[in-house]
Amino acid sequence: MLKYAALTLAAFTATAALADGHLPDLEGREVVFVTENAYPPLQFIEPGTGNPIGWEYDAVAEIAERINITVVYENTSWDAMIPAVSEAQYDVGMTGITIREDRKEKVDFSDKYMTSQMLMMVRGDEARFSDAASFAADDGLLMAAQPGTTPFYVGVYDVLDGNEENPRIVKFETFGAGVQALRTGDVDLVLTDSTAGEGYVRASDGALKIVGEPLGTEDFGFIFPKGSDLVAPINAAIAAMEADGTLEALNKKWFLDYKLGG
Repeated sequence: MLKYAALTLAAFTATAALADGHLPDLEGREVVFVTENAYPPLQFIEPGTGNPIGWEYDAVAEIAERINITVVYENTSWDAMIPAVSEAQYDVGMTGITIREDRKEKVDFSDKYMTSQMLMMVRGDEARFSDAASFAADDGLLMAAQPGTTPFYVGVYDVLDGNEENPRIVKFETFGAGVQALRTGDVDLVLTDSTAGEGYVRASDGALKIVGEPLGTEDFGFIFPKGSDLVAPINAAIAAMEADGTLEALNKKWFLDYKLGG
């Protein structure tokens, strides 16, 4: 009961602070964020410098300044991230994580910081199919997917036949590896949210393109161990950044101005 009361008070305090124009002050508290660094332009290693950069890094830096936290970054693979955060090995997880009800059973989510569409990315000269139905109809076509991700499940259940072991789905450990396989002709399709897909297409000089209609939308959020007292203050910071145009400025920087790979 005491823990619940404390969490309720923290949420109320964050909401009230936002209402009167002041954000919570966490007094320099150290907060460990974990990421995969494999999903540009949200978070990735910059070619040439080796520095981790991206939309989420900029957003977290802004959040840290607004609520006065000291951020420490760790790295892990996508498949290990949600279990590790759920076990409180890290305080916050970030890697373009879609807010989903099944995941809420294991972790708490922040409010959404971005809404994206699910798109079909193909090679620039692809002419054998133009939408999900025509892809599914040709048994010789292959799709790249990272197991456990939203694109994987959309590919399995919305594009193909619902069989997660369908041999037409070629599994890769990272999103970038799947895109590289698409470019080299080892697979024929990568499902991607619009944030990453549009960046790759823009940087490809015609080697990649988007086809068909969007296959739905998804909201991204940060993840926390269940009951984390960081949810309310980070939500307050996200709301303030939405209200003052900071999130839109980050979108412009990373989705319009920045060119992946250069």
